[in-house]
Amino acid sequence: MTYPHAMPDVRPVFEWLVDAAPGCVTSQDVVGALGDRLRGAGLPIDRMTIFVSTLHPTVHGRVFFWQPGEAVDVRELPHAFFSLPGFTNSPIHEVLTTRASVREHVAPGPGPRRYPFYDELADGGFTDYLALPMVFTSGETHGAAFATRRADGFSPDDVAALERIMRPLTRLAEIFALRRNAVNLLSTYVGHDSGERILSGRIRRGDIETLRAVIWFSDLRGFTEMSARSTARDVIDALNVAFECQVAAVLRGGGEVLKFMGDGMLAIFPFADDAALSATCDRALDAADEALAELADKSRERDGELRVGLALHVGELAYGNIGGADRLDFTAIGAAVNLTARLEGLTGKLGESVVVSREVAGATRRVCTSLGTFDLKGVPAPVEVLAPRAPRPGESATIEK
Repeated sequence: MTYPHAMPDVRPVFEWLVDAAPGCVTSQDVVGALGDRLRGAGLPIDRMTIFVSTLHPTVHGRVFFWQPGEAVDVRELPHAFFSLPGFTNSPIHEVLTTRASVREHVAPGPGPRRYPFYDELADGGFTDYLALPMVFTSGETHGAAFATRRADGFSPDDVAALERIMRPLTRLAEIFALRRNAVNLLSTYVGHDSGERILSGRIRRGDIETLRAVIWFSDLRGFTEMSARSTARDVIDALNVAFECQVAAVLRGGGEVLKFMGDGMLAIFPFADDAALSATCDRALDAADEALAELADKSRERDGELRVGLALHVGELAYGNIGGADRLDFTAIGAAVNLTARLEGLTGKLGESVVVSREVAGATRRVCTSLGTFDLKGVPAPVEVLAPRAPRPGESATIEK
């Protein structure tokens, strides 16, 4: 077969990738610019797909889809996706498992095809498909795939050009992947905001700042008894259910989960000034309602009920690095954090799931009922403790005696 097409010149694309794709900030930027540049170099690419796995508790990898004149479509694939027949019986799976390229002319014609995916390409007007491995220095294999609608498909020169740019593309993809993995891991283990601060260079012991926040402290009721009568696996499962309900609610409410301490959880809802205090208290209380409602639903699916005690307080805290010279923790400390923990300790005694300080009660639109004044360990003066109830439409903040 003859290919009466000009030989593509990908030297500028090669050098652009070697120089780390100047002008691009995100992976999406790189994929979009790469597709345009390859087309500009004379390659008849009408579809480009790049798959890169990642380190994330719920996401196995990301796929970038590029087509001429369209925005790059990015999809996150859950771990379960990679055991589905649609993936295991696909050319990209072959590339990832064999580290070998896959080539197929997919123009409509007689005879069975190796993969059902080729029928989808043919139905979309594509004639040729090429998938190439991207092997990182770690040994992990990722992949890039290209498809064309040109009648005679990719020429040998086209294939050689695409194979040539895979070396710098793989190295650049690895750099972006490592950066994303670092963000994912830090966000998973210390929280998104804390992770960003660490990546920006806040890694020295004593690097702290003060901020104002609504502080959330919670723990699982009856945890000691549960630990004594249950297997370690059952205890872990219970903790995961309790934390999952709370973490999701806190994040939806704009909060940041700082740490888990046994069966306890510390989170904050930072705010910039007094004008934002009321809305922040409302968001924290909304998150508490969501967490408890979801936990009640989850408990009905289990053999035993899971109950959480939760306290909210407003105050100033120190936020940053503490610890030893070579082992640090990014956390929040201060009198306000201690007071919140002491408030939470009263929830069981008072028979309340959620209690708040007067500072929260005075700022929220919720009606709050005073439960009395209590002496708290480590707190110099007695503290009034209040219980919030669900808001009514249009009502203003009230403290009931």
